[in-house]
Amino acid sequence: MQTHIFISTVSDGSMKSVLNNHNVARRNRIRFLDKQLIPPSETTLHTLSYTGDDYCRYKIVDTTTKGDGIVRHATIDADAVVTITPNHAILLPLADCVGAVIYHPIKNILMVSHLGRHNLEQFGGTKCIQYLIDQYSITPSELIVQLSPSAGSDAYPLFAFNNRSLQDVAIEQITAAGVLSANITPSTIDTTKNRKYFSHSEFLKGNRKTDGRFAIVAVLR
Repeated sequence: MQTHIFISTVSDGSMKSVLNNHNVARRNRIRFLDKQLIPPSETTLHTLSYTGDDYCRYKIVDTTTKGDGIVRHATIDADAVVTITPNHAILLPLADCVGAVIYHPIKNILMVSHLGRHNLEQFGGTKCIQYLIDQYSITPSELIVQLSPSAGSDAYPLFAFNNRSLQDVAIEQITAAGVLSANITPSTIDTTKNRKYFSHSEFLKGNRKTDGRFAIVAVLR
């Protein structure tokens, strides 16, 4: 078994409603999943909120959450989602933040972790790995991590981390938890510069005409 990762682009449409166009976003998600031969009913939408002050909330999902947010109302509110079920896909919409796909190839554990400014300022990159250690007694050096496209430091510097990029800080925190740097695959795609991907920060600056979210989908199969 291995992890399969798919990343949508602007041409696939927004994967999250930005103007209360929930039905449009839902259709876009289903169409993108169909294109990857992933059944929507086998997929869980990974959503998160910024209403509180804790950005290191983690949830293990199982077969009862398949289809959540895809074919029915979304109920998952977490900063990282974990599944150990084969063919259970996780779809995470992203604006400019890092989506980290974290895989343990021996125990077949899959985590999809949202690592944005709020999460990283609370050291979410380290804490999500520690969560896997605590829950599954894994050895972090065995983990394999792939990072999504994200905003670079030129347009989106992290002031709390000496103006470094989301990718750089995420990698630093993940390796601090014991993951080998050789096992981390960063993305060279800067969402603020590559117009194939939505960038919420560039939209707010008036540099993009359309707001939206791209998505990463990860599945064990």
